[in-house]
Amino acid sequence: MAKTKNSYALPLFLLPLLFLIHVIPSHAGGIAIYWGQNGNEGTLSEACATGKYTHVNIAFLNKFGNGQTPEMNLAGHCNPATNSCTKFSADIKDCQSKGIKVLLSIGGGIGSYSLASPEDARNVSTFLWNTFLGGKSSSRPLGDAVLDGIDFDIELGSTANWEHLARFLKAYSRIEKSVYLSAAPQCPIPDRFLGTALNTGLFDFVWVQFYNNPPCQYNGNITNLVNSWNRWTSTVPARQIFLGLPAAPAAAGSGFIPADVLTSQILPVIKKSPKYGGVMLWSRFFDVQNGYSDSIIGSV
Repeated sequence: MAKTKNSYALPLFLLPLLFLIHVIPSHAGGIAIYWGQNGNEGTLSEACATGKYTHVNIAFLNKFGNGQTPEMNLAGHCNPATNSCTKFSADIKDCQSKGIKVLLSIGGGIGSYSLASPEDARNVSTFLWNTFLGGKSSSRPLGDAVLDGIDFDIELGSTANWEHLARFLKAYSRIEKSVYLSAAPQCPIPDRFLGTALNTGLFDFVWVQFYNNPPCQYNGNITNLVNSWNRWTSTVPARQIFLGLPAAPAAAGSGFIPADVLTSQILPVIKKSPKYGGVMLWSRFFDVQNGYSDSIIGSV
């Protein structure tokens, strides 16, 4: 039977669906990565050019609050004190042009930081806005690039006032430019440092560290990890929750998950949560060494 000229025409109402199929990658979640703590991990632009990451946390601003002059540490990449980190302004814009969210991570495992009071939190929020976000300052260590938000990786010092910092920062959001907030709590719940802040519901992305925490990490058995994941996704009012993992055995003291175990046993279970956002990896350096994201990206 002869086919008419229009027999293969696609109904117009299906065109948007076809667009989505072509534009949106097959994996529903993203991969967030920490960059900045090893000079041998390559540049920020190189990380973003891989097409593997949806979020990049620049690590770390590791000295601030309590009257201290804030300091940034980007390991072997550059020295903020000599203004040599402004070269990454172009990299940040390059990443953002690819749709990647770039955040500044404050805190870390080594540093000197705390918030002495709500007023101190307000002062730190003003500093972060003017120095790294949409404000103005004569000193901008990363140049004129406007970062997408602030990541809270609070692991030492006082547990107080982080919720105030979150509120002050979120108040800078505008319709045309949101200030995204993310956090990297430890998997025992509630997190000692960030539990109160997370309960504000102001955090967009929460990458829970399911490593260096034996009670709630993978230990050859997925039960403890999955139970902890279910508590996080059912009780913490965040927009998206990510499974935070080391990208190589050497990246953490414990908690590394072989890629095949992650893709076959764990991701199929945790992806059922409507709050599932993807996987966070520590760090870009270890991911370069181990190729972990290459092994999992098809399943994330």
